[in-house]
Amino acid sequence: MENKIVRLDRKEIFNGKRVKLVIDKLKMPTGKEVEWELITHPGAAAIIPVDADGNIIMVRQYRNAADDYVLEIPAGGLEPGEEPFLCASRELEEETGYKSNDIEFLFKFYSSIGITDEIISIYVATNLEKSVQNLDEDEYVTIEKYKLDDLIQMIYAGELTDNKTISALLAYKVKLDK
Repeated sequence: MENKIVRLDRKEIFNGKRVKLVIDKLKMPTGKEVEWELITHPGAAAIIPVDADGNIIMVRQYRNAADDYVLEIPAGGLEPGEEPFLCASRELEEETGYKSNDIEFLFKFYSSIGITDEIISIYVATNLEKSVQNLDEDEYVTIEKYKLDDLIQMIYAGELTDNKTISALLAYKVKLDK
């Protein structure tokens, strides 16, 4: 391919609990060599829990990037070797205290393709059964229920700011409207 970019080298700068920062040396189609920074991430899964009344079960939790509590759909990072479906199912129960045997894949996307290779898979859970919330030791989560149309209005009012939540809810709305 004429416009092929080739990775010549990868240097790890930082290795944290959840992410790595690397600098890739790339050879551009012109022959010029450049360096690009990249945050590598194992991936994540998120889930839209829909109760019997059609309410979406949301979680509100502290997010350091926002330095505030943020309303989101339940989500979490993939454990080593874990499939996104299993991660979504696990996070549903851990964060909300509900479980489901009726989980459907909706879509997947790069969370911020310009700076990270993280891919988030989105699922929808219906026919929820009450279980037990089992939060990680560093999580403080409150549960809130909303109608989908109210959440869509919150997106356009700037009240929902989490990308995965916005993307997931809009895709789910389109799916339902078809």
